[in-house]
Amino acid sequence: MQGAMQGFVFRAFDRGGMIFLGVLMGAVILIGLSNQLLPESSPLHAPTYMVALVGKYLCYALLALSVDLIWGYCGILSLGHGAFFALGGYAMGMYLMRQIGDRGVYGNAELPDFMVFLNWDALPWYWYGFDMFWFAMIMVILGPGLLAFVFGWFAFRSRVTGVYLSIITQAMTFALMLAFFRNNMGFGGNNGLTDFKDILGFDLQDDGTRVALLVASGLALCLGFLICKSVTRSKYGKVITAIRDAESRTRFLGYRVDRYKLAVFVLSACMAGVGGALYVPQVGIINPSEFAPPVSIEVVIWVAVGGRGTLYGAVIGAILVNYAKTYFTGAVPEIWLFALGALFVGTTLFLPKGIVGAVNKLTARRERGGDDPEPDAAVAKPAAAE
Repeated sequence: MQGAMQGFVFRAFDRGGMIFLGVLMGAVILIGLSNQLLPESSPLHAPTYMVALVGKYLCYALLALSVDLIWGYCGILSLGHGAFFALGGYAMGMYLMRQIGDRGVYGNAELPDFMVFLNWDALPWYWYGFDMFWFAMIMVILGPGLLAFVFGWFAFRSRVTGVYLSIITQAMTFALMLAFFRNNMGFGGNNGLTDFKDILGFDLQDDGTRVALLVASGLALCLGFLICKSVTRSKYGKVITAIRDAESRTRFLGYRVDRYKLAVFVLSACMAGVGGALYVPQVGIINPSEFAPPVSIEVVIWVAVGGRGTLYGAVIGAILVNYAKTYFTGAVPEIWLFALGALFVGTTLFLPKGIVGAVNKLTARRERGGDDPEPDAAVAKPAAAE
């Protein structure tokens, strides 16, 4: 056990990873301290809305990291990963709703307000246990993980790959969106779950609680990054990379490809669920729109822009694209979707390996002492020597 832990740490903590995690947590801590210690009149004070906004970006970054793990390293392009994110969010939302108690609009200590409004007589059985934080946290991981296991078991054993797999993942999240829109499902219907009061007894509107959630999001992202780094640098990671590059050849070598793909798919779904659970208390609502296929497609764009198969790129892409979304939807909301589409097309044409890939390419050229010689010149030199 100790040897396994040492191997995990050795694989996860390379120089680049340590720098990345140091910068990430340093920024999180600085934002939290500036919010808590500096007066509002100070130009360096981080307002509460910024704390919540950065926390949301970090949750999105964890979701992007989970997609990069399966797409960048195993070649599984999921267009339905928003479903796992939303399921984790609903698990947290159910816990937060149970904490409201008799402080709701209707003063019912047992039923959430939307159930009272819809004339529900009793709490559904699948809400039992969500008044306990530990149970909710188990469901945050178990819910998305179980769905990913069932879906992946049938999809990977049937050898569904490529665009066909992408389509059925999109169909999965669309079906869940339609189901959660129904009032008789017991999840708040179109309005979802909202009006949260506190978490673990701490007021969600308090600045200290928001900073704590920001730090928790940063720590979760760091842990997710370390897990992904350790997985991709292990022997298991070499196999899933081989599956990405040549699945048939890997299968002919005797590897159970479906099991490898299933394991990494479930791990990725659990990470997405944790991101959703941290997202909900910071934004204050979870509704079926999080299941919408465009949400999952956006995640793929984040990873593509940052650079898939790099891990760093997924985080950078998620933060940059969502910052741009925040800015443009406020300044020029009518052109945001066009800008997002142009960004994806431009990345595909001019930065096929994303921002991180482009930076790595420039760095490699600089280390070689400049650009590679032109093909014609390289051929002409031997000819002249003859």
